[in-house]
Amino acid sequence: MAKFMDVHEGMVGITPEALKAAHAGDLALQGEEGVSFDHAWADPVSGKVFCISTGPSAEAIQRVHTRNGIPPTEIHEITMEV
Repeated sequence: MAKFMDVHEGMVGITPEALKAAHAGDLALQGEEGVSFDHAWADPVSGKVFCISTGPSAEAIQRVHTRNGIPPTEIHEITMEV
């Protein structure tokens, strides 16, 4: 499985509760696409949310997030880490 980082924008003012709810929505759908959403971070000032996940493809990540109502603006495959 590949690892991905995706970015969501336009979530200015997001609260910890809203981030947790959005992540829970992804978790509820992830099995249908063979994806595992591992962690999410947010910056409520810039409105950016970042997610780390593993899955078969960026398209699978996109489908889950889109079905959950939070389509990402960017998805990057992580091909190197230390």
